Amino acid sequence: MSLPADFLFNQANLQDYVDCPRRFQLRHLLQLAWPAVAAEPADEYEAQVQDGEAFHRLVHQHVLGIIAAETPILPEAGPLADWWRAYLASPPADLPAMLLPEVTLSAPLAGYRLIAKYDLIAIEPDRRAIIVDWKTSARRPRPGWLSERMQTRVYRYLLVRAGTDLFPGLQPAQVEMIYWFANYPDQPERLPYDATQFEADGRLLTELVVEIAGRNEPIFPLTDDVTRCRFCTYRSLCGRGITAGDLDEADDQAAVPEEAAPDWTAGFDFEQIGEIVF
Repeated sequence: MSLPADFLFNQANLQDYVDCPRRFQLRHLLQLAWPAVAAEPADEYEAQVQDGEAFHRLVHQHVLGIIAAETPILPEAGPLADWWRAYLASPPADLPAMLLPEVTLSAPLAGYRLIAKYDLIAIEPDRRAIIVDWKTSARRPRPGWLSERMQTRVYRYLLVRAGTDLFPGLQPAQVEMIYWFANYPDQPERLPYDATQFEADGRLLTELVVEIAGRNEPIFPLTDDVTRCRFCTYRSLCGRGITAGDLDEADDQAAVPEEAAPDWTAGFDFEQIGEIVF
């Protein structure tokens, strides 16, 4: 099965490939919708996803100045209200004043395109650029786990590659990524960057794209780590069980909220973002 020439790589589909090549093929090449939930209880999981989406919208509107902190827009109880109060009381500290929410960047990579949509980029011209990502997962990942995720590697690498319009001359050492956890607002994870990591990320991402583009077998292989299948909607199709994993038992390796994330790059209009040439 050949990769379409206009296929867009992003952190979600690259993470799917790293976790399980077959999942990548089913979800992003065959675009197969499979009637299964990612986690149980299904209603609780769906509510968690919806609350997370609502929180991202609220923060986006607040950063843009559309809503004020005191705007009475939420019920007084529930996770979303708790997250909102946590955000107002303990936002990421020491951010530059120039805040750019929902920024999309793109760059060519190994004959295809790499694209990312950032929750927030905060810039202090000529000094630093900070990526902020809002996380509403129930548990905080163990230290160091996020540094190896495709989101971290793609976001920091792509900001250096494609962020010159936002920050001319941006260098890797001027970039930092902050994961801010709504359930742990005082325990953000801060991940600085440097030239060595930038080069390593470039090699890894290029190798992954080349490997994926070069696959020609009709069925991509399944992951050897069957624990990943418990929170995958394709588990029954692949003969890896019919029961979803328990949401309360999901650890950071399951990355349950990402399982249901839509592929927002579908139908994306590249005229909306600046082109860079190499």
